[in-house]
Formats: sequence, structure tokens, C-alpha cells
Amino acid sequence: MGVELEFTGLGIERIGEIVRRSLGGEIHPHTPYEQSVRNTALGEFRIELDYAYLKRLGRRGDDGDDAPGELERLSEDMLAAVAKRVVPFEIVSPPVPVSRLGELEPLIAGLREAGAKGTAESPIYAFGLHLNPELPALDAATVLAYLRAYAVLFDWLRRESNVDLSRRIFPYIQPWPRDYVARLIRPDYAPDIEGLVDDYLAYNPSRNRALDLLPLCAHLAPERVAAAVDDELVSARPTLHYRLPNCEIERPDWRLAEPWGYWLAVERLAADRERLDRACAAYREHLDGALGGLLGDWASAAEAWT
Repeated sequence: MGVELEFTGLGIERIGEIVRRSLGGEIHPHTPYEQSVRNTALGEFRIELDYAYLKRLGRRGDDGDDAPGELERLSEDMLAAVAKRVVPFEIVSPPVPVSRLGELEPLIAGLREAGAKGTAESPIYAFGLHLNPELPALDAATVLAYLRAYAVLFDWLRRESNVDLSRRIFPYIQPWPRDYVARLIRPDYAPDIEGLVDDYLAYNPSRNRALDLLPLCAHLAPERVAAAVDDELVSARPTLHYRLPNCEIERPDWRLAEPWGYWLAVERLAADRERLDRACAAYREHLDGALGGLLGDWASAAEAWT
């Protein structure tokens, strides 16, 4: 599983040093906004300011572009000073065996002790923890089982994750449209991979979903994604991209095991197809209720399937 942490409060040099101190390796600066720590105990970590425009500015010269003039450098410096107050730095881990996820906890503790600030530190800090679990197989039936399990458990996941108000207001972690969810859980819905990708793209042509499938779709059917979504930030990989959890790195008792534990409910339900069918039937009944299920408490009902 890949892990992405968004936070502020520390400069990029300090972050790199904490990664190196926690996991070993060597720091390799690339630009003022990007660096990597290579040859750690778990592989190569990336550290970057989560602002594509500034990262492009920082790469000028390295990419063969003309070096910026004095006025351009001043404008970039001013933009960077503002961005670093409201835009998070992000640590992106390499794929980590699930059995070794605990080795990331000293890194999280080190960042917290150094002053890293997460979601709750400001009303405008819509920072998240992203989990990228690798799928056990890429056939249509396996992928569909995961999508159905997540759809059934989404209300419960959102409640248990106590998603911060700032993250609910901003557009980054929108739920899947209800029409798409209703389609997913129909008992006769059994598309092949291409049909699964086409349906997802028709309803979700955006990265701004609590469970973003664009990386998986780009891995399975790159031409279809390129035709439907114009976004250079979509990177193909055989994983889900789960964006719902807060990054509560400033909390002394916060551990990666907490959001990972909630996600495991999706893994368990996806792996038990008979139980998953019953859960989908119960959810269909809920959605067919008064006002399309808006009056019921599905989050509590879904707990039976965790």
C-alpha cells in the first residue's frame, strides 16, 4: 500500500531530514519544492509542495527552459511565501508491504514532534491522508466487489472518520453520485473491465472523489481515461486511491492504524461475496425507501456489514 501525508508547519529540508532520520537513506533535492529520500528501509520517498504551478516554476532550468529573470524570481518568491502558509507539503511513500506499515509510525511521530500541523489546526487546512491499497487481482469481478463494498460502507466510513468540516466543504472528497451507486449495486450489473471503466468515467470524470478510481482506470484502460479526463496529475497504478481520512498528525494519539483499520472493513466485505450480495440487497432496499433513503440512518445500518 502507498501512503500520502499532507501537512504544513515544516520546511522541505526539515521534512527530508526527518524521513532520513526515521528510515535511513540519502536526501536528493530536485527543486525548492521537491526532493526525494532514496534507499530508505522501505524504498524511495517523495516530498513535494502540493502546488503544481509552483513545482513547474521550480523546474525551470532543469528542464532546459530559460532561467527566470529578477522580477520573475521575486514573483515566484512571493507566491511561494503565501502558498507555504495554506498549501500542504506532501510525503508520498513507495509501495509498502502491509505487514510493514508499522515502520511508518516513527516517521509520523517524528514529524509531529517537529511541529507538523494537520487538518484540525486551521479551518482552511483541508489536508488528508491518502491510502493506495493494491488490489489482489484486476479482473472485473474483483474490482466490482471492491467498488460495491466501498459504496455500501461509505456512510459508515465517513461517520467513523469524523471528516473535518473544511474537507467536507472543499470539493476534494466528494462521494460518488447516487445514480452511479445505484447502478453499481444492481444484482444484474456485471460489466467487463472496459464497461466498468466507461461507467466510472461517465459518472466521475474527476480526481475529486473520496475514492478516486482514475489511477486504477488509467492502469486498466489508459486510452479511455485520456479521452475522458484532461488532468496531467492522474498517474496509472494498480491501486485504489482512498482520500477520505483527515491527516491528524498533530494529535498525540493519532496513528496510521486508525484509518487503515476502517479501510479493512471494505477489504473484509469485498472478500466475502455472499455477504456482500446481502449487504447490497439491504442497501438497495434503503435507497428505495422514503425520499430515496435520505431519511434513514444508513451509516448505523451499514455497521452490521463491517
